[in-house]
Amino acid sequence: MPRPPRPLPPTLPQVFTAADASTAGVTRGRLSARDLDAPFRGVRVRRDTDGAAPHDEDTPDEIARRNILGRVRAHALVLPPPAFYTGTTALAIHGLPFPDADAAASADLDVAVPAPHRALRRTGITAVQISPMLVHTTVRAGLPVATPASAWAMLAREHTVRDLVVIGDAIIRVPRDGWGRRRPDAQHAGLEKLAAAVSAGRRCGIAKLRAALPLLRTGSMSPLETDWRLSLIGTGLPEPELDVEVRAPDGRLLGISDGAFVTHRVAVEIEGDHHRTSRRQWVRDLEKYSDYVNLGWDVVRLSAAHIRHDPSRGVALVRAALARRGWHA
Repeated sequence: MPRPPRPLPPTLPQVFTAADASTAGVTRGRLSARDLDAPFRGVRVRRDTDGAAPHDEDTPDEIARRNILGRVRAHALVLPPPAFYTGTTALAIHGLPFPDADAAASADLDVAVPAPHRALRRTGITAVQISPMLVHTTVRAGLPVATPASAWAMLAREHTVRDLVVIGDAIIRVPRDGWGRRRPDAQHAGLEKLAAAVSAGRRCGIAKLRAALPLLRTGSMSPLETDWRLSLIGTGLPEPELDVEVRAPDGRLLGISDGAFVTHRVAVEIEGDHHRTSRRQWVRDLEKYSDYVNLGWDVVRLSAAHIRHDPSRGVALVRAALARRGWHA
């Protein structure tokens, strides 16, 4: 039976550099032991403390984000200035949605350097060089990263217009707190920041950015809601208002609807899986929709199946509700 590796000095954290280990008296041979991973050159990670296991209720985005951030924390130890994170790695750092969570989880980390610095060439890293006039950077959670607007613009190199709209909506949306109050201070960036990134100069994917920019809306609160809104384009249906407060005659807030055709009193609710799995959410939905009906509203409830798998069905449900309320093309 092989002898277990000698214990590491307690001063070494979960993730550490080979240089720090050497300073602590750890030999090169010990750094090659089976209880350590080497995700990047010069970095070691203790295998017995590699983070919490995923939960069954975790979304693909949450799983991908945890995977990416774990690798970023290791790589950041050897990231040389003035390099910074961009691409899907920046999306993970900023807490933004991924165009494809499964692909993001398995992809290399995205690192950029401003010209004239040369792009890094390392295993596990996709590196690019970019003109300083085309990017702004910030520091988030101690990590150098492209700002949300710059990261969005740089994604145009390899992503579709639809992807850019979904991510752009997430950047410019104005979140709400637990009491339904808007939080402009929590917005990642305003639309003007994304417009400035588009007008900063020619870059790879500029035509896609120009096509995506006028399609962005501040009230789309999730990628599924953005997909629904985009599914209405070209159908002849009017564009809905987003993130709409529905109030009783006395001003009491009855609910906040994902989309609404206010003139016709038709509300559209985009229901993710938590509407099914959370009893609290389910009870709240029942009360909300009852209040809406009593106020004279028609409610259309759409799931991911209506939007992503059979969008024509979702469009037909909205069209029928509007027709009942006197709308015609």
